[in-house]
Amino acid sequence: MLTIHAVTHNKWDNSLKPIASVKDGDVIEVETKEASDGQITPSSTVEDLRGLNFDLIHPLTGPIEVEGAEPGDAVEVEFLEFKDMGWGWTAVIPGFGFLAQDSYTTPMDLSGPGLKIWKSDGEHSRATFGNIHVKVRNFPFPGVIGTALRAPGRWSTIPPRENGGNMDVKHLTVGSRVILPVFKRGALLSIGDTHLAQGDGEVCGSAIEAPLTVKLRVRLIKNAGISQPIFYFSKVKEMDYDEYLAYPGMSPNLWEASKIAVKGIISILSRYMTPLEAYMLSSATLDLKVSQVVDVPNWIVTAYFPLDVIEEREVREELRELDKVVG
Repeated sequence: MLTIHAVTHNKWDNSLKPIASVKDGDVIEVETKEASDGQITPSSTVEDLRGLNFDLIHPLTGPIEVEGAEPGDAVEVEFLEFKDMGWGWTAVIPGFGFLAQDSYTTPMDLSGPGLKIWKSDGEHSRATFGNIHVKVRNFPFPGVIGTALRAPGRWSTIPPRENGGNMDVKHLTVGSRVILPVFKRGALLSIGDTHLAQGDGEVCGSAIEAPLTVKLRVRLIKNAGISQPIFYFSKVKEMDYDEYLAYPGMSPNLWEASKIAVKGIISILSRYMTPLEAYMLSSATLDLKVSQVVDVPNWIVTAYFPLDVIEEREVREELRELDKVVG
């Protein structure tokens, strides 16, 4: 089995030469770096965020040539196994994140910087938030996976695009598949920004960021004719926890409804930790779901926080009693 080491780039650039070549049906291992490209380590402190070089963000292993791939085809990637290095990180970086521009509209200071280092045993990631011990199930996945863009030039990896890219879809874990359109000969597949776990929304701007080794199978689909990614998921139910505290956000604007929901959960969790810690914990665990878009004029987005991740039984019991949550 071919192992592709972490030779990386961090811009979509269809002129890059491939670092390796694979055939239809090949099973390979790909080594990835964490999102900061080594600027954050297991011994880092929040002070290290102040000098973070954003030009290094999102190191992607690749590009990998898929032999025989031509524009109009598609590449299917099936995720077979993920191996972590025993650690990860979550951070609030000033100016970045879902609530980055909201400091002036809320009494909570969420501007950052903030950093949390997690320890992983392979099955779970653990960290302390305030006086709360948190244990999150690991469902590793790549935040970024994509083929080369059609357009020439150097393009940021931050926004997701028609080639895939920074989609941050947490269900792209073991057993799942993604089909990506091919715009350039050879497809030029790249992968990175790997995570141990993430909430749907990745609200503070980072998940549990971690370097991983990814085992995957590559298939070539001729004449697929797709214009954007398509997913197949197999472990959606396994990712569910047993109990949740949920907060609905109501607004004629889905963006604002989402903010209301996230702030609601952060406000509740801030009884036990700082608001900044609650923001980071939400990014790693909280799921945003659109509850309805038909009851004019207000739509609802609900934030679901899994109580199971809190190891202290007495805290979980308090959060189950809604009169104590709001009192």
